[in-house]
Amino acid sequence: MTRHFCTLFDKAFLARGLSLFDSLAKHCPDLMVWMLCMDNESYDTLSKLNYRNITPLRLSEVEDAELLGVKSGRSNSEYCWMMSSSLPLFLLEKKGLNMITYLDADMYFLGDVEEIFYEFGDNSIMIIPHWYADKNDPKLKLSGIYNVGMLIFRNDKNGLGCLHWWKNKCVEWCFARYEDGKFGDQLYLNDWPERFEGVYVLKNHGANVASWNIEGYEFFDKEHKLNLRVKNTNEHFPVIFYHYHGLKFFLTYAHKIKPYPVCILNGKMTRQVIIALEESYHKLWKIEPNWNYGFAPKLDILRRIKQNIVLYFSKFN
Repeated sequence: MTRHFCTLFDKAFLARGLSLFDSLAKHCPDLMVWMLCMDNESYDTLSKLNYRNITPLRLSEVEDAELLGVKSGRSNSEYCWMMSSSLPLFLLEKKGLNMITYLDADMYFLGDVEEIFYEFGDNSIMIIPHWYADKNDPKLKLSGIYNVGMLIFRNDKNGLGCLHWWKNKCVEWCFARYEDGKFGDQLYLNDWPERFEGVYVLKNHGANVASWNIEGYEFFDKEHKLNLRVKNTNEHFPVIFYHYHGLKFFLTYAHKIKPYPVCILNGKMTRQVIIALEESYHKLWKIEPNWNYGFAPKLDILRRIKQNIVLYFSKFN
């Protein structure tokens, strides 16, 4: 059975989207990834790569009168957030897919995604908690209980009803500021288990390992696979994917990719992401030699030393 996934990005995140695909394909060979390109550069370049299991989509294919009606009043980031609901809805209604899994582009798979689908079962909607390391984390107010990074929607009454409601809410209000219990597209997820039928909250902590929860885990190798232990419950899970949100990296003069030291939360996972990103950029450079989107400014020696000092003391504490 072919698994259908979707993601979206602009030219700055195209390399991330390719790395996401390559990591996912290792663990799910029978797949199709629908990639919404938010600008012409990313669409044209992705089309030239001509991946067999990737379907590029132009933004104009997904946009409708409701989205276009508010587009001028939203920033690029805010408009991208609005597509988290509009893209899955488009694929279910216009492409007739039975089920779609939305993924943020800045994720890297290290384990079997089928474990997630097995746990999801016959439900209609899947959401994943942030699993903050500190239950009193102040980010809870702005980011909410659940993370938009991976969502599953089935093409049924519950899945479609949820997506229509979420899209309408984002058209009504989706901004990069906190206001009346809203922030971007994400706080709308907070009451989904009560608002909609068929919502499943994932229990597998191996999904969505990220900066906001990594301090709550201990990592270890088991049978040549990376695993984690949840510190406060002693539960063990194989790591399925790493959400490297906020990772900044730059290009050296030797054409090597280096992460900002303060962004290295787990050396093993970060190394795999950097290697994958280098491979993606080399694919892009073969067809677009001057492709330089997505890089942060280079760190000079002084700033690199300062960041390493911060990293050292954060680990010490």
